[in-house]
Parts: sequence; C-alpha cells; structure tokens
Amino acid sequence: MQIGPYTLPNNLVVAPMAGVTDRPFRQLCKRLGAGYAVSEMVASNPRLFGTDKSRRRIDHAGEVAPIAVQIAGADPELMAEAARYNVARGAQVIDINMGCPAKKVCNVAAGSALLADEPRVARILAAVVAAVDVPVTLKIRTGPSPQSRNALSIARLAEDAGIAALSIHGRTRADLFVGAVEYETIAAVKRAVRIPVIANGDIRTPQHARHVLAMTGADGLMIGRAAQGRPWIFREIAHFLATGTELAPPSLAEMRALIVEHLADHYAFYGEELGVRIARKHLGWYTEDLPGAADFRRDMQATVTVAAQRASVERYFDALEGGTRGTAPWREALAA
Repeated sequence: MQIGPYTLPNNLVVAPMAGVTDRPFRQLCKRLGAGYAVSEMVASNPRLFGTDKSRRRIDHAGEVAPIAVQIAGADPELMAEAARYNVARGAQVIDINMGCPAKKVCNVAAGSALLADEPRVARILAAVVAAVDVPVTLKIRTGPSPQSRNALSIARLAEDAGIAALSIHGRTRADLFVGAVEYETIAAVKRAVRIPVIANGDIRTPQHARHVLAMTGADGLMIGRAAQGRPWIFREIAHFLATGTELAPPSLAEMRALIVEHLADHYAFYGEELGVRIARKHLGWYTEDLPGAADFRRDMQATVTVAAQRASVERYFDALEGGTRGTAPWREALAA
C-alpha cells in the first residue's frame, strides 16, 4: 500500500488509540507485523503543546518510518499550525482525526463531531494540506448518526482536498463501538474514490480480515482494540493473507519475552511511577484469557515500583510455564 511517497511493507495499520498507541506499543506492533502505525491524537491547541502528555506523544525517537501523527481539533488555522508543528518535530505523515466519538473530544466540536459540519470539514482539510509538504490522511466514521450517514460526501471532499489516504471506522458517531460494522458503506466509499481506503472496525481474526478485504475492496485494514494484549495479531493476519494458513499463536515463553520487552521500553519511556501505572492495563490485556489471570491482576495492581511489577510478571509466568494450568489461583500453584 502506498501513502504519498511511502511504500508500506504491508497493508496492516495500527489504529490510533488514546492512551494505548504510545511509542513503545507502536514499535512493538511494527516489529510484530504491522506495516504502519498512527500515533495517539495530539491536540491542536498550542497551549497544550508543552504539556508532558503532548511531549510524549510527539516523541518518535527510534521509531520505524514513516512516522504518522494524528492531530485533533476544530479550527482550521490551529489544525494547520499543529500540522506544521508536528512535521517540524519529525512527523512524516499527518493524520486528521474526524473519527473519535469520545464526549470530551466531540464536546469541543472535534473528532467525529466534525462530520455534521461539512463546510468546516472542507476548510480543515484544505488548511492542513496547504500547511505541510508531507502526505495528509484522514480518519472518519460513516456519519454523525444512522439517520445522517455522509461518508461518501466526506470522502469526496477529502479526495478533492488532496488527502492521501482515508481510514473509515464502519460505524457512526452515535453508534460508538456498538452494533454491526457497516462494511457495505466502506465498500461504497472505495468504489467512489481513487485514493487508498483503509477499513476499520471489529477486525479480530485473520479469517475475518480476509473477509473484510474481499467484502469492501479496501486497500488496507486498520486494527485497534483487537491488538490490545495481542500485538502479534498483525503477523497472524499477514501470514494468513499471504498463505491461507493459520500461524501458531506465541508460546508462553515467547509471550513472556515480548511482555518483558514491552515493559522495558515502556518504563524507559514513562519513568517509574507513571510507567507502572499505565502498564497495568497492558498487563491486564495480555493475561486476560490465561489461567489465574484474575489473581495475577489483583497482585499486579498492588505494585507501585518497576521491580515489584516485573517480579509479579515473572512469578506468574514461572507458574504457567511450570505446568500449573488448572483452575487453582496462580498463588496457590506457586505454593504447591
């Protein structure tokens, strides 16, 4: 798949997710088969550029190119300035957020709230494309609500403005993440425009990934929640699309090694206090379907230092790899 001058190694994209797709997670997903990743959204309000959160979100040290940064806002001039600001700090692609349904984003007329104001959409697209000399992409939903779907209209505005690629979550703003995904709407958009179209929404297995590509004709697939605790989903999908056969899931030993690697990068990025706190949700996702996960999570939630959190992970996987896979809590397994 091509985005501007960049030929991606495959057509699998890590969806931008606030609080999830930080640099350590993006790097891990790319190493495990994702061809492309988009950063957490960066606010276009210049008063927020200097915050710790914003500085972390524009930290791309060591990241595999192309580096894509998503910006969010409702003012065309501020969005243009945010694009310039991020390009000056290493962004090689700018992605515009018109897909987030979160209240705190929509309440300031940003994210998917913009879909209800097509003239403003056109002004933002024109301003950002004119502001930078890197490709600009766009993430949308199918419309403000099931009664007012306008993805086709927005897609045509995007193509006319010079947008390099379009990602579509197949639900409306009002749907949030509930209900069937409108793959037929994504297919209609793909037929209507010439720019690359990336399908997003509930792609959780390699088999479903192939089905969505066939059903929509999309150029690529964007995967978000299914990668939480399962970043190897990208290599599983890539393997299935290439060969038609399923790739074996990671062994416990490999899973353990990947988690330890992720944690090391995570702690280095955030520091101890914040790193330990944010890591808890990743560890919860990683272990959700493993034996003794509830007991492990209770133990891990009580940790407040890097050393204690690492020790909790090591104890848990020691128990699992020691063959204690029954229903007994992992603490009891360790004591046996």
